[in-house]
Amino acid sequence: MKHLVLTEENSELRSDLFTSVKRVVIKVGSAVLADENGINRRVVANLAREIAFLHNSGREVILITSGAVAAGKRKLCCQVDNRLTIPEKQAFAAVGQSSLMHDYDEAFAENDKNIAQVLLTHSDLANRKRYLNVRNTILTLFSLGVIPIVNENDTVSTEELKFSDNDNLAALVTNLIEADMFISLTDVDALYDKNPLVHGDARKINTVTKVTDTLVGMVDNSKSALGTGGMRSKIIAAQMVSAGGACSFIGSGRQKNVLRHLFAGKMVGTFFCPQQEKMQGRKRWIAYVLKPRGSLLLDRGACAAISERGKSLLPSGIVEVKGEFGRGESVQCVNEKGSVVAVGLTNYCSDDLEKIKGQRSSKIERIIGYKDYDEVLHRDNMVLM
Repeated sequence: MKHLVLTEENSELRSDLFTSVKRVVIKVGSAVLADENGINRRVVANLAREIAFLHNSGREVILITSGAVAAGKRKLCCQVDNRLTIPEKQAFAAVGQSSLMHDYDEAFAENDKNIAQVLLTHSDLANRKRYLNVRNTILTLFSLGVIPIVNENDTVSTEELKFSDNDNLAALVTNLIEADMFISLTDVDALYDKNPLVHGDARKINTVTKVTDTLVGMVDNSKSALGTGGMRSKIIAAQMVSAGGACSFIGSGRQKNVLRHLFAGKMVGTFFCPQQEKMQGRKRWIAYVLKPRGSLLLDRGACAAISERGKSLLPSGIVEVKGEFGRGESVQCVNEKGSVVAVGLTNYCSDDLEKIKGQRSSKIERIIGYKDYDEVLHRDNMVLM
């Protein structure tokens, strides 16, 4: 694939980008932090030293962590097992969250660093006002010289409120605070062109110049018993971060001095280049934060109008309405092949769209009794996918 670089020819590109990196998001998963006995304190201590090193270089650093459930199991002397019900996971998280933060507090204190706990659910970011409030809180912590540690609030998160995995959460936070770099520390040392556990001839990919749908589709999504996300979720996170204009890195969370080596320009892990055209902040929020509540099947003319000519979506181009949703909620636009061509905020609820689909905008008021907009999705509230 032309966007994958297996040699070290891009080492200068890495060095140039790292020099300009001032704000870093680091994500570490349970597969790195935990073993059969729960949270591994030596791994936490090493992680704190590495992050303190970056912080001492004048960079702002935020840590996205898993591990509350594993910490709860350790505290209650339970064997690590991912076959838990949601109430059991929430209970273990409630027990383990304070222990996890205690471990981090002690480890960072050894490096003369102050930390702050930030617990989030998806609804905290899906609401635009709360989204901006979270951003302001984190930026204020940066100004105080504090290292924020973010975790999903597993104690209250339900399927409706969850981020799916912490790779997704980390990518959203990276875009939220407009960080320059996202670092995913995992239990593998890099991205490979094949699964190295299965294929002996698998080759390490040093640089990905562009995250394509083809790459996302080829990546194996295997995961450990301790984690919820596989390599595919990490690639999707890198794609989201790239759209925000930031670079990404995937590397081993248990390799000693991995961050020092990375910022020294050594060819560790896999580096992902940023997208040249940066997506606007509000459109990133629409594209990646909001969960679509329904979908609109469009005819060919409507698909061409929005994807090729930059037009808004009119009711005349809608063939079918799926799902139940209200005004202002996120919906997907789907073509005849079932592929998502755009996502945006709808000006009309699903019930009204059922009545006006396929009709001209001039007939909207006559059919449903009012017309606030000619467009179903205005191009300013729509993102091409």
